[in-house]
Amino acid sequence: MDRRGRAGESERVSAGATGPPPAWEHFEHGADVGVRGRGRTMEEAFARAACALCAIVVEPALVRPHVETRLACDAPDVELLLVGWLDAVIFEMSAHRMIFRDFRVAIRGPQLSGVALGEPIDDERHHPAVEIKGATHTLLRVARDADGGWTAQTVVDV
Repeated sequence: MDRRGRAGESERVSAGATGPPPAWEHFEHGADVGVRGRGRTMEEAFARAACALCAIVVEPALVRPHVETRLACDAPDVELLLVGWLDAVIFEMSAHRMIFRDFRVAIRGPQLSGVALGEPIDDERHHPAVEIKGATHTLLRVARDADGGWTAQTVVDV
C-alpha cells in the first residue's frame, strides 16, 4: 500500500508558512497502516494526517464534504495531541457512520479544535475497506522538517 494525496486547490495556505505543500501518505507497518501528514504548519500536517486516516477506509474522491463536524481534544504534548485528534476522527466515523475528506485544524497550546467535512457513509457508493480501531503510539512523531515544514505521523490499528 503506497497511497498518497495532495491538498486540494481550495485549501488555504497560512501566511508566512514555509515548507512543501500539504500532503498525506500511507506507509506499511505489519498488519496495521501508518498515516503521515505533511504541511507548512503543524496544523496542516495534522489535517493531512486525518486525510490519510480516512483514505484507508474510502477513496477520498468519493467523499462529498457537505456535512461539517466539530471536534476537539487536548493533550500534554503535540505527539499525544495527534493521537487524540486521530482518535476523535475515528470516533466520529464509527459512532456516527461518517467519512471525511477535508479538515481544518487550530492548535492553541495543549488544545486542538478542528472541523471535519464529509458525509454519512453510503456502503454502495463508498465501499468502505476496513474499520479503524484507533491510533497507536507506534512510530508516533510530530516534528519540524529540515525544509521548514512539519510532519505528523503514527500507526493506526485496523
